[in-house]
Amino acid sequence: MNTLFSAGAACLIALGATNANADGDAVKGAKVFKKCKVCHSFEPGKNGQGPSLHGLFGSTAGTTEGFKFSKAMKESGIVWNEETLDAYIENPKVNIPKNKMAFPGIKARKNADDAKKAKKAKQRADLIAYLKENTK
Repeated sequence: MNTLFSAGAACLIALGATNANADGDAVKGAKVFKKCKVCHSFEPGKNGQGPSLHGLFGSTAGTTEGFKFSKAMKESGIVWNEETLDAYIENPKVNIPKNKMAFPGIKARKNADDAKKAKKAKQRADLIAYLKENTK
């Protein structure tokens, strides 16, 4: 149900959340979002398999009207911003255990080198830049 948003998305290990998000490229983020749009829309009230992402930044996780969130998501208390989205999109099941989002996250494997970790961090930063432009 909560497939990508409760990315959501989520998860900037190698570069640090603030720096990588500052360098996000919304055009590249649109390509990353193709995976997300299967379940999410930007239209207010248009929920799909995942909730609408309209008004995402500054909203509290699990509060999108008309969407049935997991108890874990509703009780997380997370307020979505660049840092919380980055952590969530990186690894949704670790960031909010027992959430319903099927998306595994945008993360490098545990034994990945720094270049692979940086690449995944950049993909998350790009996605977050795209979300910032399109979820208002």
